[in-house]
Amino acid sequence: MPPRNALDNIVVGRSILLTGAGGSIGSALAKTIIRLEPRCLILLDNSERNLNEIDLELAQMNGNSHVSVLGDICDAKLLSQLFRRYHPEVVYHAAAFKHVPLMEHNPFAAVRNNALGTANLASISQCEGVAKFVLVSTDKAVNPISIMGASKRVAELVLLSLNNPKNQMTAVRLVNVLGSQGSVVPRFLAQISRGGPVTVTHPDATRYFVTTGEAVELILLVSGLEEGGGIFVPQLGAPVKILDLALELIAHARSQTGTVTPLTFTGLRSGDKISEELLAGDESAAPTVDRRVLRVKTKVFPADALELYMQDLARRVEQRNLASMIETLCQIVPDYRPTECLYASTQGSSA
Repeated sequence: MPPRNALDNIVVGRSILLTGAGGSIGSALAKTIIRLEPRCLILLDNSERNLNEIDLELAQMNGNSHVSVLGDICDAKLLSQLFRRYHPEVVYHAAAFKHVPLMEHNPFAAVRNNALGTANLASISQCEGVAKFVLVSTDKAVNPISIMGASKRVAELVLLSLNNPKNQMTAVRLVNVLGSQGSVVPRFLAQISRGGPVTVTHPDATRYFVTTGEAVELILLVSGLEEGGGIFVPQLGAPVKILDLALELIAHARSQTGTVTPLTFTGLRSGDKISEELLAGDESAAPTVDRRVLRVKTKVFPADALELYMQDLARRVEQRNLASMIETLCQIVPDYRPTECLYASTQGSSA
């Protein structure tokens, strides 16, 4: 966790807006932030069920110091009302559509929420004088082959174009979070409990992992850095081989129950990579004042040009023109390599 005095300057006594507040990372962030005694914590989520759960938890922890708002980051009128009423000084933006194969089949939703929604929220935050804006990004934004990764890379570029000393726009590229919704460990455990098979996409697939607690710590750490905004990545060890993880869980279950769970390979899903990266080929990392995180040196898209591309992207989403939307995405993110599955769906589809 960052030094308490650094967080005091950011959180204590301040109005904080947290998007995606009911998700795995959002809810963990909410419970940590509420203990730091903000003046007000505004919880924003578009899932009634998730928002209700975190609302009840925080009510038991710290009474009336939070407000729960059911809504969408793409709703500009709602956001304007929230800013006028609660005047958030810091924004933690954890709202995202993140499940890669699902987003390959729902590309408009991915771009609308992850790219256009982030641009909407960041623009309003800047206009309203937000001092710190922190985006929870992903390693899948690096050399993306999924629509989810490409949409998050657009979100990063938007923040870089808006970043300035008065409105520090920051993104932290998280890796896979153990125990989060849809992550591999809960899925393997559920498969083992049903008797198998445990499904691994590829024998050589590897991923970086952090715990939920480590993810929260990284997000708060980055928000406490006086580095002037930008993109940050965690300092990590070696990636984990998914097959080894599956075999370890199977072995543990066998030691407890005596049963052997079968394992099968299913092949990479649309948008999946064999391995993930934290830096693109034209990026480099520089140390920060805290050895746990590095600052990414990356290209900044000219703000005027990016604004025109974002307007075009919004039109393509509204028109549900998938081929044109992909073309615009590739112009914004030249490293994006759309999958065959996504290209196939451009043939007469408006998914």
